[in-house]
Amino acid sequence: MFANMDDVRARAARRLPRVFFEYIDGAAFSEETARRNISDFQRIELRQRVLRDVSERSLAGPLLGKERSMPLALGPVGFSGLFEADGEIAAARAAHANGLPYCLSTFGITSLKRLREKTDGALWFQLYVLTDRELATEMIQAAIDADVEALVLTVDTPVHGIREKDIRNGFRSLTGVTPKLAFALAQRPGWCARILRKGAVPRIGNLDSRPEMGRNALEQAVSIASKVDASMTWEDVDWIRERWPRKLIIKGLTEAEDAKSCVAHGADGVVISNHGGRQLDQSRSTIDALPDIVEAVGGSTEILIDGGFRRGSDVYKALALGANGVLLGRAYAYGLAAAGEKGVDAVIAMIRTELDTQMAQTGLTQLREVARHRDAVLRIRAGRGLCSGLVDTTG
Repeated sequence: MFANMDDVRARAARRLPRVFFEYIDGAAFSEETARRNISDFQRIELRQRVLRDVSERSLAGPLLGKERSMPLALGPVGFSGLFEADGEIAAARAAHANGLPYCLSTFGITSLKRLREKTDGALWFQLYVLTDRELATEMIQAAIDADVEALVLTVDTPVHGIREKDIRNGFRSLTGVTPKLAFALAQRPGWCARILRKGAVPRIGNLDSRPEMGRNALEQAVSIASKVDASMTWEDVDWIRERWPRKLIIKGLTEAEDAKSCVAHGADGVVISNHGGRQLDQSRSTIDALPDIVEAVGGSTEILIDGGFRRGSDVYKALALGANGVLLGRAYAYGLAAAGEKGVDAVIAMIRTELDTQMAQTGLTQLREVARHRDAVLRIRAGRGLCSGLVDTTG
């Protein structure tokens, strides 16, 4: 169906109304952080090793205390149900069919309850720190009731980053369907037919008990965004830790000091993330931050990472540098927009095929062993800051 991620992205752009494609595709201000997330992978080279028996290989490995088909999960992507009808369900089914966890966003169109009814694999749930503690408590209880495996507390949004694409296309100021938006949506009649086939206006599913927060997903998004707590501190993390009995992952770190604090406050895992470059522009890439955080807390907590992952080789490099797992974000969102569940499955298949190929060509047969063989499979070229303590200039 697709040869690479560029094909998937191009198909998504053709199928989605521009306002929603640019919501997926855009990042904060000059989008430099988003570009670094991708370009910094190019500074890490793979070493080809030959004449080794790689006829039998396995990508399986542990992630958050359980064996997975790959140390990979689909991370939270808001409004996925606006990219494809029942988009969260479609993405979760693709993840589960491939033996991977799926993380529902706070801004998901599908509720946790319905997602659990429609799927039977591992579910995670993303939660922001909210000023409305009653609403936060309701969401935590919904996650417990849905047998959610891990709560992913996102902490890098005390204020929202400004995405210039959203300003230009009007998404940032939307609270409903304006004549301009209606005209833009009409340019994609296939999308309109899929999204509105049930006759209902899309809403954020986990807010069904709160009709006062809006009549549609756009109004609800404004309401819930206004409740993200800009005064949040580590005491708020403790408040959530006391109420959540299962695995707690804290997402949104790029500094080792913050990772150490996560461990001190009871996190079972951290996600090295800059929100795909959608929050703080001109910051470091996540792959650049990875070695510092591995050195600081590796062995004390599980380390996951997202940001710029488009190929299996990107995943391979992160695992070799000490990450326990990788969250896909934009990559599978493009797949969902391009072809629904089949598109997400195609993206996962591309990552798996490339990952398997790269592992074999670097002389390994067990992906779970790649970090132990880091120096044998990686060479890092000198340059701007990236993994500076790991630079290897040998031939």
